[in-house]
This record gives sequence, structure tokens and C-alpha cells, in this order.
Amino acid sequence: MRTFSAIAGSAAFFIAAPGVVAGLVPWLLTDRWGLPWSSLPGFVPVGGLLIVAATAALLHAFGRFALEGLGTPAPVAPTERLVIGGIYRHVRNPMYVAVLSIILGQALLFSSWTLAAYAVIGAIAMVSFVRLYEEPTLARRYGAQYEAYRHAVPGWLPRLTPWRG
Repeated sequence: MRTFSAIAGSAAFFIAAPGVVAGLVPWLLTDRWGLPWSSLPGFVPVGGLLIVAATAALLHAFGRFALEGLGTPAPVAPTERLVIGGIYRHVRNPMYVAVLSIILGQALLFSSWTLAAYAVIGAIAMVSFVRLYEEPTLARRYGAQYEAYRHAVPGWLPRLTPWRG
């Protein structure tokens, strides 16, 4: 039953957090995606590919939280175990990287400086949250295991080879 709760909680948080940040807000900022698609060569396929790849990474990361960590990304229902498998072997913050990538993909797709600026503001907020809240919380909760992971796996730019720790 714990796995079902983790999956349900993660699904709800998926809608509440990335669904709003990478879906609803960009939709509102672009006048309900009413902007014309980019007329700049290559922007539409690159933006679309970025959105699709980042969405797949985001879904994978959420799945890892529920199935490997037996919890959710929501601070009110954290994982029982430190999640370090799958995409987390390449980057510590794949959810944030994926959400920012989705927004940047939308900025390319619509040639929207508003969405590009929103991505920058979002990045500042996310990095600040990670530094000021998440990293200290994880260090307290998981101790040496998290410190070893943090030193081996980059936070924002994925490593090419997976960490084997």
C-alpha cells in the first residue's frame, strides 16, 4: 500500500508543481499559447524536441521518487530512501532541469522572450530553493550517503557517465 500512496502523491504533486510551473504559467504568459510558432529556422523542431525529452525525463524522475524512494517530491511527504538511481545517477536535480528545459523549449517554439525571462526567474528561484532548503534538509536526513552523492553527481549539468556509487 505504501507504493500506491507514493505513486498517488507523486501524481498529485506532478500536477500541482511542474504542471503549473511548466504548463499553466507559460500558457497564461503566452496568451494561452496563442503566439504564432517561431518562424526562425530550426526553432520549432529544437523547441519541440526539448519539450518532449524534458517531459520524459521529468516523468522518469517522478517515477523514481515513488518507486525507489517510496515517497514524493513534495516536502510534506518526502521519500523514505535517498533517490540515486536512474536519471539521478547523472544529475542531482533532474526535475528542476527538466522543468526549466520545458519552459526553454516553449520559448524556442514560440520565439517568446517572455518565456525566456520566465525561465531565468524560475532558475534563480529553483537554485535558491535547492541551496537554502533542499541540500541542508537532505544532508540532515541522509547524512554521509547524501554527502557522497552530492560530491559525485553535479546538481545542474548532467554528467555523461552514470555515477556508480
